[in-house]
Amino acid sequence: MPALVLRHRSFFLSLLTVFLGGLLAWLVQTGAGSIDVRDIRFDSANGVTHSALLYVPEGVSASDPAPGVLAVHGYINSRETQSGYAIEFARRGYVVLAMDQRGHGYSDPPAFAEGFGGPAGLAYLRSLDIVDPDQVALAGHSMGGWTVLSAAAAMPDAYRSVVVSGSSTGTFGVPAGDATFPRNFGLVFGQYDEFSGSMWLSPTGAGIVDTEKLQTQFGVTETVQDGRLYGSIETGTARQLYQPAQTHPANHITQSGIAGAIDWLQLTTDTPNPIAPDQQVWPWKEFGTFISLLGAIGILLTAGPLLMELPLFSGLASKPAPASGIKDNTWYVAALIAMLIPALTYFPFQGWASVIPTSALFGQNLTNGFMVWAVGNGLLSIILFALWHFVLGGKAKGGSARSYGLQGEDGLSLAGLSRQALLAVAIVSVVYLALAINHFLFTADFRYWVIAVKLMSGLHFRLFLSYFIPFTLFFLVFALVLHGQMRRSDEASFTRAAGVNAILAGGGILALLVWQYGSLFVTGSLAIPAQALLTIVALQFVVVLPLAGIISTRYFQQTGQIYTGAIVNGLFVTWLIVAGQATHFAYA
Repeated sequence: MPALVLRHRSFFLSLLTVFLGGLLAWLVQTGAGSIDVRDIRFDSANGVTHSALLYVPEGVSASDPAPGVLAVHGYINSRETQSGYAIEFARRGYVVLAMDQRGHGYSDPPAFAEGFGGPAGLAYLRSLDIVDPDQVALAGHSMGGWTVLSAAAAMPDAYRSVVVSGSSTGTFGVPAGDATFPRNFGLVFGQYDEFSGSMWLSPTGAGIVDTEKLQTQFGVTETVQDGRLYGSIETGTARQLYQPAQTHPANHITQSGIAGAIDWLQLTTDTPNPIAPDQQVWPWKEFGTFISLLGAIGILLTAGPLLMELPLFSGLASKPAPASGIKDNTWYVAALIAMLIPALTYFPFQGWASVIPTSALFGQNLTNGFMVWAVGNGLLSIILFALWHFVLGGKAKGGSARSYGLQGEDGLSLAGLSRQALLAVAIVSVVYLALAINHFLFTADFRYWVIAVKLMSGLHFRLFLSYFIPFTLFFLVFALVLHGQMRRSDEASFTRAAGVNAILAGGGILALLVWQYGSLFVTGSLAIPAQALLTIVALQFVVVLPLAGIISTRYFQQTGQIYTGAIVNGLFVTWLIVAGQATHFAYA
């Protein structure tokens, strides 16, 4: 055993990193054990099951109830996304219900139904005997703001105040606001919020202060002033705007974004343990889950060599055949094309996903868009690859199934391909098992900001099986291009080859985001404002696609073929996407 650990110390260090990160996350979110964090399920009156994390501060009981907060995440996020808010509210003495919206996380689909689940969440929070029903506040980010506002509209006498971040009244069925609805309204809205047009009818986040909609909300006819208290807390007409210099998704990952929500709750409710809004500890929890995420990536890269010492997989180890890809200066032209294709097709291809109706087979709207984008990119790439191979000299210069990684030294057999697939399943299963243990011990997942690796529910696994094949087909073409067409050298180290492939995989999406956000920070608006949602979603692909390039490189160099890496990528990326997206089909 000591020899095994020494030989595969990178794997065991990655495993240790996962659990050290989970321990740090647990210490922060529980206040070293002074706050009880419970993973709960509750049913609404109509039998819909909702998921939440319930934060209960030490000393709170039925005989000594505390104020309560319903905290809700935004679209295509989950209850853990609100952990920064929940941790800070809980350490100030509030009982916090951080719930999954309908159709998100582990709450029953479909998304958008029944006030996004907000009324059910508020009713459940008020039903707890440890919560003071006269001191209940509502806090939501983006669509989570609509969730809590829907709860406020459905139960107008059931809360004391509400604060929304990057959100608005009068959108997606939420009643229009005025000087009296909702009661004691706080608004955190970034100066560079990507959704300023749809939320407050302003082309820029900084400009919402002069819109008629916001002025009506605040009961004034002049420019709304940042940080000024309007109305009266006692009568429920209080309003206050907080405008940090940040974007929409930064609301829940910055101290300035969370400080506004803390300040508003402490102004409008009886806070048991007041702490200055800028005194925050939640970033350490985020650091813990980030460390765990790095450990999980380490496992993806190091579990394979360990597993390949088993008799079942030992025969898979093989060096790649000599490279036969593009070697002259036209490589740079091909590299530019490879990077531009996913960027240029990102918006239009996902727009075409509307041709795929949401169904029991493909039940997630955004995942359908990603699938169309992936398959479309795969088709374009394979056409260009075939053109290069048959017409532009790839075949004449030695290109073959062996040099492209399509087969090994002994060809390609069903048994060999099956063993590669089984190896890929085993690699990803090790990561999944580590996550399950981490969640059991520490009630934490692997995440940083918009990148989150969560356990799948039974429904998620059903959807995973549907989406796995198209995503894996894309990653097979992805690997063929990287290791067949774009591989220039036989002697490149893993670090060098992985670095080049990471740039090829993610450089285009990074350039797209630089263009969009460069415009936002210079002019106040995205270059294409109508694509705000997909722009924010693209943030995860700046990490996911380069990571896929690195994983593909690792297992190509280990096996000499493209299959293990492509299947690992298909498994992992499909899992990451499906578990993190909203489900829109109304499953029975």
